[in-house]
Order: sequence, then C-alpha cells, then structure tokens
Amino acid sequence: MSKKSKKIKLQEGTAFKLKDKKPGKNKVAVYIKKEKLAYEEELKTLQIELMKLQKQIKKDSMRILTIFEGRDAAGKGGTIKRITAFLNARGTRVVALEKPSDREKTQWYFQRYTSQLPSGGELVIFDRSWYNRAGVEPVMNFCNDAQHKRFLKDAPFFEEMLVKDGIKLFKFYFSVSKEEQQRRFDSRRTDPLKQHKISPVDNLAQKYWDQYSIAKFQMLNETNRTITPWTIIRSDDKKKARINCIKHILSNLDYEGKISKKLLRPDPEIVISGIDEIKHMEAHLMKPKALRG
Repeated sequence: MSKKSKKIKLQEGTAFKLKDKKPGKNKVAVYIKKEKLAYEEELKTLQIELMKLQKQIKKDSMRILTIFEGRDAAGKGGTIKRITAFLNARGTRVVALEKPSDREKTQWYFQRYTSQLPSGGELVIFDRSWYNRAGVEPVMNFCNDAQHKRFLKDAPFFEEMLVKDGIKLFKFYFSVSKEEQQRRFDSRRTDPLKQHKISPVDNLAQKYWDQYSIAKFQMLNETNRTITPWTIIRSDDKKKARINCIKHILSNLDYEGKISKKLLRPDPEIVISGIDEIKHMEAHLMKPKALRG
C-alpha cells in the first residue's frame, strides 16, 4: 500500500444515515464537517418534498419542463442526479440528446425536441436543450451567424407557445467561475470515477471563455422574457447550487403537504434572476475578469 494515505469519500447520505449510531465492535469512527451533515439533512428533506410534488404532478396531470444550461463542469449533472434520485422513473425523464443526425439537420431546428416534451403527469429534465444553438454551436462554429440570430428570435415565441399551452417551464443557467471550472477539469483527470466526463472540448471551454460570455449575454438579452424567465444558479459551491435549485422549483409549485415557505426560500446570493444577471453583465462588459461565468 502507498505511504500516502488514500482519501476516501463517503457516499452522499451516509453521514446523515449513520449520525445516531453508537460505537461498537468492528466499527470505525469517521469525522466529517458539520456543514456536510447539515447539507445531507437538508437535501433529504428536499428530496422528500420532490416526491410529494411528483404525486401532485401525477394527480393533476401537470406538465413540468426544466432546462439545465451552463458552461462545462458547472454542476448541472450533479444537480439533476439529486433531483431524480428518489423519484419514480415512470413519471420522470432526463433528456440528453446526442448531436443531430444527418436527417435531423434537415428538419426544423426545434423538431427533435418537441417529441421529448412532457405529457400529462410528467416531469422532464433537459440536460442541455435547444439552447445549444445559443452557446456551444456559435462559439464552436457548429452553426452560422444567420442560424444563431434566427434561433434567438424564434426561441421566445416557441417557449411562449409551450407555456400558454399549460407547460410549466423552468430555465436554469448554472454559473461557474473560470477558476473553479479549471479546478473541476483538473479533478476529472485525477479522479478515476470522473474520467468518463473528460472531453476534448474541456480545454476549449477555457480558451473560449470570453466568447462564451458574449454568447451568454446575447442569449439572456434575447430570451429572458417575463413569461419565460431565466434563473441563474451560482454554482462554485456545488452543494449550495443543488439545494437552492431544488428550493426554487419547489417554492414555485403547489402540492399537498408542502413544508413552510421559510424552509423553501432560496438564498438570494445563489439564485439570481435573469434580469439581474443581465444588469451585472452590462455593468462589467468592459471588465471581463469581473464577469461571473
């Protein structure tokens, strides 16, 4: 065995589950931070609320659509996992589409997404969505300028139709700093459990940081509407991002047995409105280093 002790990470939820266990034979004491235990306890409470919500979604035949966008390594996938962890898979779908096929490239841009929209009683989560055309595609030259501009004009009308037809739409943009993104990329290279996340575009995400910032600003300006607003999640702290994203969803939907509003109130330092993010970006456009991811 190596002289260097290996760092062992407890599976999430273990500390909370075992916190009241008494010492005994063949047991090993493990010390964790109080804040980690508090996080696990709060997460468990919110996951129970999500289960209550799912019952209501099924009962009322509600259609819930959540869109998760953001830069690479911003924490979208981890949050989605916590949302879906205990939900019934029959009423929950996570949609993460591959790049369009040759046939799909000839179709109306939104066409392949419409078949994935929620039916009555469903919660559908888009792990990246049609907003690929607002960020990745123009920055990486996967679409031309005309297609990008056309998308920014069409998206608000498309989403307005969805909402007016009865779909409850949440649009989340996970905002990570450049330094934290780099740290997470480095972690992927050294952690064997994260190496499946390594992508050839990781380095390009850092190289084209400013271009992604410009694309984000254009996207928010064109598609943040009163009826279909963006919600920004500051995600340098993954745990706070997860907790507050879930709180935002729960606080904006009605369901039986809901806990007090106080316990579901998001942290205003973590959850930012789209309009406030636009104001922040407008104020710092000439100071790129001051822009949040």
